[in-house]
Amino acid sequence: MPAAPYSKSVFINCAFDDDFRPIFQAVVFAVLDCGFTPRSALEYQDSGEVRVSKIEKLIEDSQLGIHDISRVEPDANTNLPRFNMPYELGLFLGAKRFGSNRDKRKRCLIMDSDPHRYLTTISDLRGIDPESHAGDPLKAISIVRNWLNHGRRATARPLPGGDAISNRYTEYRADLPQLADEVQLQPAELTYTDEIWLMEMWLMKARPS
Repeated sequence: MPAAPYSKSVFINCAFDDDFRPIFQAVVFAVLDCGFTPRSALEYQDSGEVRVSKIEKLIEDSQLGIHDISRVEPDANTNLPRFNMPYELGLFLGAKRFGSNRDKRKRCLIMDSDPHRYLTTISDLRGIDPESHAGDPLKAISIVRNWLNHGRRATARPLPGGDAISNRYTEYRADLPQLADEVQLQPAELTYTDEIWLMEMWLMKARPS
């Protein structure tokens, strides 16, 4: 993936399983539609690099971070929860607190599917108040848009509204089978980088001039 400016890079920390995929795809689309660059561990193909090193590099290169901590249910096979998301959130907050002057400019958005569950699962976040998307991809889009818009300069043009982005996302999802077919792929076999490319190409044509 081409290098993006630090101020435009958004590290996305979330679950990658099939159940969470609709939220993840919607968040990625919203980040792109707002003019930012999503960064994810899924963009790496080097199996020789330790996973945590990839995460650390992504956090280092990203001023912004979106962290979804909603995947707290025990795994059906192991009966244990996943701790990757809270761990990566901790890395991001640690970089902001203890890192370089550039790192201190980091901003993060924390999301959950339930507005109050974090008080039990990660009570140290009390006072930060994560945003709740209630498992709705279109609500997640509005949350991401409003957060990104809040960080813009007062003199900058506002980002497109959540409804406009949601409408474009719905249209993109409807067009996806044809878009994938045009590059000889099936929607089910798209990799992360495949779909980023398709989203970008679609948005270039769909955005108002």
